[in-house]
Amino acid sequence: MKMFSTLTACACFLAAAVHAQDVAITPDMTRAEFAVNGQNILIERNQDADAVIEPGFAKTSRACPPFCIHPMSGGEGVETVGEIELIDFIDNYVEEGTGLLVDSRIPSWFEKGTIPSAINIPFTALEPTNQYRDEILQALGGVKSGDNWDYSAATDLLLSCNGPWCDQSPRAIQNLLSAGYPAEKIRYYRGGMQLWLLLGLTTAQNG
Repeated sequence: MKMFSTLTACACFLAAAVHAQDVAITPDMTRAEFAVNGQNILIERNQDADAVIEPGFAKTSRACPPFCIHPMSGGEGVETVGEIELIDFIDNYVEEGTGLLVDSRIPSWFEKGTIPSAINIPFTALEPTNQYRDEILQALGGVKSGDNWDYSAATDLLLSCNGPWCDQSPRAIQNLLSAGYPAEKIRYYRGGMQLWLLLGLTTAQNG
């Protein structure tokens, strides 16, 4: 009887474990785990089959302007990526310390929830009118000499905001390009938080 109970418990545990992975990221990836700046990062999908997207991201008809649908491209030479490529970027660049995942939204939005491992560089910080913009570009690896910039050691960046109707990361990208930042070092996640949440992927709270 004791053995039967043990076997039943094991079977239930295994069934629960299998069920817990019903919603994978891809057929070959149930979850993604990283270590970024000494912090363990886990990305997986919500296993609740009844989960729905947050109401704020379920709106279909925001006024345009300003909430207009943006092109697939974030700028000439800038690669547009999806969720799998973003996860690969964390794995190959962020975890290695050679790249940054940038949330371009204003801090109040960033604090409500962002993609794990993202840092907040608000799009306004990259405007030419920001007196501290040169310091930010230098922190990203740019070296200024007079009016010229050397970006040979610049950090690889992947920028996102709220989704295809959000202009914050496109504006940030355009300002980076206008400052001479190399397009090949910039990536654009057009789906943003709306698509990330729609797919039930893990978010990080910063508030």
